[in-house]
Amino acid sequence: MLALGCGAASEARASELIDRNATDVRLAVDGSGQALLSYTAKGVRRRVLAGGAVNAVAPTTARRQTEFRLDYSGGDNADAFPNRCRRYTGPPLAWLVTACTAPDGSHWAVQAWQRSLPNYGLAPTPEQAVLELRLSHWTGEPARLEVKVDWAFGRFHHLYGRLTYAGKPVHGFRSTPAGLPLDTFGRNLFLDTFNSPYGSGWRRENSFLAQRPSGTFCYGFFERAGRPAGMGRRYRATVIGPGVTPDVVWQGASPGAFDAARDRAANAEQARLFAGSRLCRPN
Repeated sequence: MLALGCGAASEARASELIDRNATDVRLAVDGSGQALLSYTAKGVRRRVLAGGAVNAVAPTTARRQTEFRLDYSGGDNADAFPNRCRRYTGPPLAWLVTACTAPDGSHWAVQAWQRSLPNYGLAPTPEQAVLELRLSHWTGEPARLEVKVDWAFGRFHHLYGRLTYAGKPVHGFRSTPAGLPLDTFGRNLFLDTFNSPYGSGWRRENSFLAQRPSGTFCYGFFERAGRPAGMGRRYRATVIGPGVTPDVVWQGASPGAFDAARDRAANAEQARLFAGSRLCRPN
């Protein structure tokens, strides 16, 4: 299968980023739907009050995506903030720092991961290697990231799939030619490869947009920018959740040796999935 572009980008816009390289993270939630996030960054103890948002809305041009109101002063009663949050009972989350379930049954979570790593397995600078601290608040199920793997031209690894939330596609309306979202709805998938020609362990391969209006995507592991094809033993994709929902992760094995019958079946599936797409097509 051939991935035709899919809006590759070196980074994507953050939505609910709180801070970077934070340590000693503490989360408290009161009974009115507000959270107090305490942490240390750059040697300073910080307290951020967040509230006014839960879940996400479907893509629309009529309004912005759901967002927190953030108060980096910590509010007037930070020292006496009442924590009513209980043990976390929500779905398993990757990159989890801490989480809890509020009195109203909604979930709060803090995740941290390296969004800004350079493409094609290059060594990151200190600025690129930062861990971004992200806060989420939701009910029900998070976004659903569906990914499958097959081959392009019979020898390159390839993945394809779809990003949805509440049964509807996740996508933006405007982006740069390189695939950087220019609105609050667009989402990039950040793709990592494990034990590849780049070296041992996990390395960043690339990032690319979920397409409008279907939320679908595709990516082929070809030689790019003078770098070898980053085909690894396993792959991992992380996407910032829509609105203030948690970030979600998919991980799976490479497709292994080429299998013509499996490839034909994947071709047929993609012909249906990408019907009308200008960016992805079976091959």
